[in-house]
Amino acid sequence: MWDIIGQEKALSLLRKSLKKGNLAHAYLLVGLPHIGKMALALNIAQALNCESSEPPCGKCTACKRIASAKHSDVQILELSQSAESGEGESKTKIGVDQVDQILHSVNLAPFEGRYRVFIIDGVEFMSIAAVNRLLKTIEEPIGKVIFILLTANENLVPATIVSRCQRIELTPVSKEEIEKALIEHQQIDPQRAKLLARLANGCPGWAISAIADDSLMQQRTEWLEEWIGMFGADFDQRFTFAAKMVEKYSQNREVVQQKLDLLLSWWRDVLLVKVDCGVEIANIDFEDILKKMANDYRLPQIRVFVNKIKSTKEHLRMNVNPQLVMEVLMLNIPEKSKVENLTA
Repeated sequence: MWDIIGQEKALSLLRKSLKKGNLAHAYLLVGLPHIGKMALALNIAQALNCESSEPPCGKCTACKRIASAKHSDVQILELSQSAESGEGESKTKIGVDQVDQILHSVNLAPFEGRYRVFIIDGVEFMSIAAVNRLLKTIEEPIGKVIFILLTANENLVPATIVSRCQRIELTPVSKEEIEKALIEHQQIDPQRAKLLARLANGCPGWAISAIADDSLMQQRTEWLEEWIGMFGADFDQRFTFAAKMVEKYSQNREVVQQKLDLLLSWWRDVLLVKVDCGVEIANIDFEDILKKMANDYRLPQIRVFVNKIKSTKEHLRMNVNPQLVMEVLMLNIPEKSKVENLTA
């Protein structure tokens, strides 16, 4: 049983390849964070080593051992594992020593299954030396060995790697599919499933994580309350907030991007309410506040600020001075319109 929400195109391709025995020696799974890349990679590993006539069954010894990360023929390399490296590589890179740790067993026959499967999560974070070492291996396929490479940003993956893999793209899943899966497979309340499906932004993995970890939703609420507090704040308060964001950016850039994603989601919802498409909003648990804000701002103001948030995210990715970027964003928070219900 393929434990994947959506992705029928990818699953159809894999089913046909397995049935015909026409497998690639290396796959590149491309998709947003939490969209299901690791789940699919593990499913592929299960399908290759499953003891059932209809793989992956999810119930046999091999499938269970792979799911619990205990199968000796399935190895996973992630960025977090390289953080403790003493090789001198940046902590934001997967280094050559980590790649060597999994490649040393490439020439060994499978120990308990039919295939050796090597999963590298975050291939875009590999150092140049690590990429070169991996290339030497996947250029010359070896027997029962399959590489599955995962990336959230294909543009950062060296073309030499991409060209040697079968590319499989995982696309955003509809909120209806996510909601249905959460109710049927996670047995959660329909109203909560509806909220999580909308907040997941097409990535079911996030919704499943939020079910298992209540702190994700608590954090979201705290961040939203911070942002809402800024919409009516004076400039001193806004610049103080900007300084805190810059400090956080120096510590963890990803967290700041997540906060900006949440801000963008919020103002998109304000826009949807303003143009009478409120049924499509993501933050349905804050619907009353969204309706009030839609009434407080003119449509051009909302559209301009949505674009300002997008440009802020892009400028940070381009390493523009974060202090300047955040202060400009604070300056561009729109002022409430004195004329209510004006949409043009």
